[in-house]
Amino acid sequence: MNIPKKWRDQHPHALIEQQTIGESRADVFRLRLDDNTDLFLKSEPVDELGELADEIERLRWLRQMNLPAPVVIDEVTEDQRHWLLMTAVPGQDLASASELSAAQIIDILATALRTLHQVPVALCPFDHSLEVRIPRAQENIRAGLVDGSDFDDERLGQSAEEVFAELLATQPTTHDRVVTHGDAYLPNFMAANGRFSGFIDCARLSVSDRHQDLALAAQSIERELGQAWVKPFFERYGVEPDEQRMKFYCLLDEFF
Repeated sequence: MNIPKKWRDQHPHALIEQQTIGESRADVFRLRLDDNTDLFLKSEPVDELGELADEIERLRWLRQMNLPAPVVIDEVTEDQRHWLLMTAVPGQDLASASELSAAQIIDILATALRTLHQVPVALCPFDHSLEVRIPRAQENIRAGLVDGSDFDDERLGQSAEEVFAELLATQPTTHDRVVTHGDAYLPNFMAANGRFSGFIDCARLSVSDRHQDLALAAQSIERELGQAWVKPFFERYGVEPDEQRMKFYCLLDEFF
């Protein structure tokens, strides 16, 4: 894929490597510069259901809040694609950081989420309440963006419409609103020198229920580290999980 001419001219000798970790719908590239620094490029087709513009807004907000995240350097729309150029966050993501023990990963993830969740919701301009997310889930179904072959095991073989009907029938009646990452899987948290170093893939950062993050984090921990580490995560985070809300927010994630 050709990157925007403006950036090719600025960095004519850079090595460009496509990144494959994570489940973002956007294309992601590492740009290795002559001075051994790295930048990252992110790109997606211009589309009203795209998330790159959302991510740019949220990255700028995170920096305003002095929370660690990539710095937006530039953005370009070219050849019907939206492009973001940003700095790299130091270290490795928590799914790839082989030098960290499982206990360290749990501690870093719980600390990062607790820090974000303590930000006053009044300071966050982004809203992912269910009144917003459920209609967006339905829009994604209509646009053909929901891949039933990628459903969790317990829903494989069901149609998107069947799963959506279950979503509507199981909406929680209680809500604990905090500033959430929105996509709280281990690859979206970075660590350097044994400490949390930044949030990445932040397009869904918004005010939502705490269990939006806790559910996906627990699911990711089970997949990457094993079920035995889920309980220590909640103990380190400091809350008893609501199993009904946990299940619901994993279900909601099927549509994004």
